[in-house]
Order: sequence, then structure tokens, then C-alpha cells
Amino acid sequence: MSGKRQNPPTVRLRRLAAELRLLRSQVDLTREEVTAQTGVNGVTLYRIEKAISRPQKRTLQALLDLYGASEAQRKDLLALQSRSQDQGWLRPYHSELPEEYTAYIGFEAEARTVRNYESLFVPGLAQTERYARAVIKGVLPTASQEDVERRVQARIERQAVLTKPEPLQLWAIMDEAAVRRMVGGREVMAEQARHLCQLAEEPQVTLQLIPLAKGAHPGMTGSFVHMDFPDPQIPELVYVDTPAGDLFLESETEIRRYKSMFEHLQAVALDPGESVKLLGTVCAGQSD
Repeated sequence: MSGKRQNPPTVRLRRLAAELRLLRSQVDLTREEVTAQTGVNGVTLYRIEKAISRPQKRTLQALLDLYGASEAQRKDLLALQSRSQDQGWLRPYHSELPEEYTAYIGFEAEARTVRNYESLFVPGLAQTERYARAVIKGVLPTASQEDVERRVQARIERQAVLTKPEPLQLWAIMDEAAVRRMVGGREVMAEQARHLCQLAEEPQVTLQLIPLAKGAHPGMTGSFVHMDFPDPQIPELVYVDTPAGDLFLESETEIRRYKSMFEHLQAVALDPGESVKLLGTVCAGQSD
């Protein structure tokens, strides 16, 4: 069996898959019926609709013919097919990183807005290099130094999305525990707190903290990321990192649930100005 990994699905491939699923549902055809009428293998069709495989052009044309796609739809989806393997961000060393992480990086690079709640860590897009290194070493105690540095490099390079010509809009909410936990020592944490204060001044970044004194809140169940994209046709996405593995959620029910949760967290958290003041006290405390 080959050890070669497939590239993770791009946002374009995900959108193409979603559009094909929608077109098939609109003509009320099962996958078996599509196979019978087009000759497209059932497994192939499943992989196309799950954004696992990129359809060949003739396969896509056969599906569009069967579904009665309009000329505008045909043009749009053929354009998506031709660019569906383009990665918004993926470095040559991506094959050495976990597959779910490289997929996440690709989605993040093409997103318009990222809403990130973190209960235990500073969000990756806001981490300093020294904090990132200390976190990775602590979370992955058996990782080699080479692997640690590779992950640090990937995390820091991801942050370019905040300074590109049309920067990503980041709204990050953190539990106060994330900035109080002594990761890497006082000096590292003081540097990290200062960096967060600087980031908070950027127009594309909104930071909020949930004080420990607030007690229980909806985010205590765990961290998550909600993304949306510049093209309204591209489905929103929720990413959840769990002990059982990383999850990418796309159903409308799950999207609504996490959007509602984020709105509750916005209401519970300090406003951005008060959050920066709290970060200032954290920074002063770490410098003592």
C-alpha cells in the first residue's frame, strides 16, 4: 500500500462538492440512479461529493448534463474544477504535518473571518514564537526537536493572513486562564501579553477575555473555530480539536449551534477595551 498522502481538500473543492450534492438533490436522483444514467462509478461519485476526489472534466460535464445545470452554473463549476487543487497556503513541508492541520491551514488562508474561542491556549494566529514553541513542547512531550521547530514555523507563517492585502478578520475570545497559565515562564508570558495588546490595536483583530470571576460559561465545553469565506456560495465551516481527533463540521445545525455559542461568549466576555486593560495587568504581573 502506498504511503503517499493526498492533499487535503481545498475550499474550492469543498464548494464544488456542495454544489454537486445540491444539484443532484434538486433533480431528486440517488447516487445509484446517477451511476446508471452516466456510467460514473458509485464510489467515484461518493468521493466527488465528499470532496475527497477532484472530478475529471468529462465526469463533471456528464453530471452537469444530467442535472440540467444552467450555463452560468456550468461555467462556474467548471472554473472551480480547474482550480480545485489550488492551495491558499501550504508549504513544502506540509506533508510532515498532520493531515487535519494542513487542511485547516488551507481553509484558514482562504477564509474571510475567523471566530476563535480558546479556553486554555492563546489562539495560534496570536501566538509569539517563544510561546508557540513552549506550547508545542508541552502538549507533545515526545516530539523531536525537528518536529517541534517544523510546527512552530508553520504556526508563525500562518499569521501572514493577518497582514496580507485583504487581511483575515480575526475575532478571538479567550478564557482568562489562557493568559494566566505559565507557559514557558514569566518572560515568555509577558512577551505574549504585550503581543496580544499590540494585536488588539489592529483594525482586523478583535480580542476579548472572559474573566475567571465570570464562573461557568458556554465555552467551558471546549475550544472551536468558526470560519466564513468571501464567496457566499462557499459553506461556512466549524473546526473542533478534540482528544478523539480533529473535526470539520459543515451541517447547518452545527454551524448555527456554534455561532450561537460564540454570540453568548461575546456577551459574557469583557469588551475589547476592558480586555486590553486586563491583559495589561497580566503583563505587569508576569514582569514582577
